[in-house]
Amino acid sequence: MRVRKRKGAESMLENNPQYVILDPENYKGKWHEVFGNDKPIHIEVGSGKGRFVTGMAAANPDINYIGIDIQLSVLSYALDRVLAQRLPNVKLLRVDGSSLTNYFAEAEIDRLYLNFSDPWPKKKHAKRRLTYKTFLETYQQILPEKGELHFKTDNRGLFEYSLASFSQYGMILEQVWLDLHDSDYEGNVMTEYEEKFSQKGQPIYRVEARFV
Repeated sequence: MRVRKRKGAESMLENNPQYVILDPENYKGKWHEVFGNDKPIHIEVGSGKGRFVTGMAAANPDINYIGIDIQLSVLSYALDRVLAQRLPNVKLLRVDGSSLTNYFAEAEIDRLYLNFSDPWPKKKHAKRRLTYKTFLETYQQILPEKGELHFKTDNRGLFEYSLASFSQYGMILEQVWLDLHDSDYEGNVMTEYEEKFSQKGQPIYRVEARFV
């Protein structure tokens, strides 16, 4: 998600250390201490403006959530949502999804979400897709044995690629939705992109996959 540069975004993040962790490498293996409890920790890689991660946190107070995005302005909008709801179970990190092992210890994260990731449609850019095998290897290191990855997208090409990538990596596809909004799935929390695309009548694809 690309947005216009937001004036004051950097100082906004710096002034809210209770929600924004500016030096996450110092907390590797200590995230339960950061939250002050031993509840499960779920992360969203590419959290955008934070609608999903804050929605999940509000709906599930017994789970800790970490929203991750590399873009400064985007993360500041996510912070807006956290501040508006005063959610104690949300932290935000401005880091790259490819370097998660620098910030999280082995099996420290209980579940990982990928929502509406950049499809990088050109074949030569496949290694940049967040469901490429090197990213999966990174996710597996910070998730527990049989840890789950939940993925949503409106892009059929990326979805098909991701299903193949998961299978080739040896993951188990627990459930697959080819039209999430025309299904009996309950408890769906939408992202900004999801609402936009679904209003246009585009199907939303979703999969829950598990490492083995």
